[in-house]
Amino acid sequence: MDFRLGETAEDVRRQAREFLDEHLTEEVVARMEATGVHHDWDFHRALSDRGWVAPGWPVELGGQGYSVVEGLAMQEEFHRAGAPTYGVGTTMIVAGIIRRVGTDAQKELVIPRALRGEIVIVLGFTEPECGSDVAAAQTRAVRDGDEWVINGAKMFTTNAQEGDYAFMLTRTNPDAPKHKGLTTFLVPLRQPGVEIRPIRTLSGERTNLTFYTDVRVDDAMRIGEVDGGWDVMAVGLSLERAGAQGGESIRMLDALERWAVAGDEGSPPATDRRVRARLGRAAAENEVSVLLARRSAWVQDAGMLPGVEGSMAKLFASEAITRQSADFLDMLGPDGIRRQGDPTAVAEGAAEYAFRFALGTTTYGGTSEVQRNIIAQRGLGLPRPR
Repeated sequence: MDFRLGETAEDVRRQAREFLDEHLTEEVVARMEATGVHHDWDFHRALSDRGWVAPGWPVELGGQGYSVVEGLAMQEEFHRAGAPTYGVGTTMIVAGIIRRVGTDAQKELVIPRALRGEIVIVLGFTEPECGSDVAAAQTRAVRDGDEWVINGAKMFTTNAQEGDYAFMLTRTNPDAPKHKGLTTFLVPLRQPGVEIRPIRTLSGERTNLTFYTDVRVDDAMRIGEVDGGWDVMAVGLSLERAGAQGGESIRMLDALERWAVAGDEGSPPATDRRVRARLGRAAAENEVSVLLARRSAWVQDAGMLPGVEGSMAKLFASEAITRQSADFLDMLGPDGIRRQGDPTAVAEGAAEYAFRFALGTTTYGGTSEVQRNIIAQRGLGLPRPR
């Protein structure tokens, strides 16, 4: 395959940079840093006005008709800039699932509003007691006529305080094998019985613990077949892992490169071969992260779901930023632990922030252990561990 994105993609990249110059203002960045919320309604609606909420969708559905590779060029720029696109991303993952397996009524309810930037859909997968084993979900959904009654809790429900719906995995048949008794629903969040509690992660990001007590959901909001939720989830997880990768690593490296060549006093740090070696190793890893993500996009453009390819890209990028941030903190020594916002922070505190941020990346979208199992079993054909 050709890893170059092509002239059209590079034109999309140029337009994305112009969009960021206009809409990713200092006020937006400051608000994200202060609140830990990586969603901004003005930015979200500006994307919608531009037709960029789903740039890879057909024009007749409200997209731009870009190929997945062309859309990736835009994602790369947004990711590298740290733009508040997480809410848009989760919304369109779910809209994409509904487009594939939803009913006509569900498509009519969700897709136009999602494309107009009117709603946010969050992910309700992980539970407090289940760790990375998503299929071990214990949140129960019990049928009551034309409705389902949901009781349970979900962890890491990021943007739930801004959200309209949660795309939720529930257990509908406790007697079935673990992966067989699951059903997915689109659960309205603004109703009695839903409680949202904020949680601050080590990186300062706000996520949420959400509780559901006798929450009623119409059967029309069920996505896929009863007890067929794992097949629906497989589509969503593949799409979640297949986007742009390495943006935080690239921003950290850019900041450290500026620091290395500046030098406030005496010789700049870049004259030290050990500094150059660390920067060079990070640059090589970042290039691999970018290329693995482009391979996932190429797989999608070929009409396939990037299951193994997405896992490879996600695994490598999250492990890379974990290694790099720890290595750079070791290089900087005690000065490296000064945080962003401290005028004396080295390289704007980029390494210290990335070190905290990196720990979450090895968990979101499936832990590194989960990704390795997917690669081993589905990619290499190895047996399941006993």
